[in-house]
Amino acid sequence: MSEPSKRPDSSERHEAIDISDFVYAATGARVRRLTMPDGSHWFPAVDVCTELGYTTPRKALLDHVPQVHRESLETLTGSHGLSIPAGREWRRDLNVISLQGLILLVNACTKAACAPFKQWAAEVIETVQREGSYTLQEAEVQPTEPGAPIAYAMPEQVAEAIVRLEAHNLQLDEELANGQRKSIELQREMLATQKATLAVQQAMVRAMERIADRLDALAPGARTTGEHVKELPTTASVLAGWRQRLSVTEDVWTVAVVIAPVLVEKGELREPLDSIAARTGLSVPRVDECLRLLRKHACIRSRGGAEDGAPVYVLHRA
Repeated sequence: MSEPSKRPDSSERHEAIDISDFVYAATGARVRRLTMPDGSHWFPAVDVCTELGYTTPRKALLDHVPQVHRESLETLTGSHGLSIPAGREWRRDLNVISLQGLILLVNACTKAACAPFKQWAAEVIETVQREGSYTLQEAEVQPTEPGAPIAYAMPEQVAEAIVRLEAHNLQLDEELANGQRKSIELQREMLATQKATLAVQQAMVRAMERIADRLDALAPGARTTGEHVKELPTTASVLAGWRQRLSVTEDVWTVAVVIAPVLVEKGELREPLDSIAARTGLSVPRVDECLRLLRKHACIRSRGGAEDGAPVYVLHRA
């Protein structure tokens, strides 16, 4: 592309078209750019290939970009003594391409977004062929500072492509934002559901506790075992059961009346025979005989002896 017909002083440098807009119109994205001291521009090949849809940057470069328009970053900057920080963004082995290399990749690209740029490039070639040059129109507003670059109007095709790309990107950004908002709303709904579920579970636990408390209040002499409620024995119920099992003599009934309350309240009897004898007025052998009779008729059962040698008895349960 030839310089504009109106050439400024050679000491001034001019950008016919803003390079960022130019590259954006060609690729549809703001790719990274390295500007050399001589004003030439170089671009990471991977950025350009990614935006243009090339799946293998190395093959795209070999197929479409001559060696003169591609270089490694280390070789390119080494000759100029530029310092490029190492890291993921600008590795020293990064392949870069010149502006001409970028245009060659665009011309070989099949993406529909490249069509306006290709059409404008074809128009430039046709104009040069027909008229011998291609002249850019100067922008209506020119810089007033001395030595400032002259501004030129963006070619219509390129400007329209930028507008369409910007609109498309804005739409994508809006769709992404809407998707993020919906995701946040869904997460909030899930959190609210989890909180509601937890609240229901806690309410059920409290309800079960209240039911248990009410059962205890309604049946103070009952104990809950699994899913069944069994009445705890009382002295009266124990003695009544014993009276049904055997025809007790007066001595046996005297011993029964003494030991039944202890068995009911404490769950076991750990009392020496002489103590029971003292409380009943019977002899120790007679007390032992009465206890054997109660064991024989399944009223009580032995559970060994205490440390002091006293026998241990518990209620016999069916």
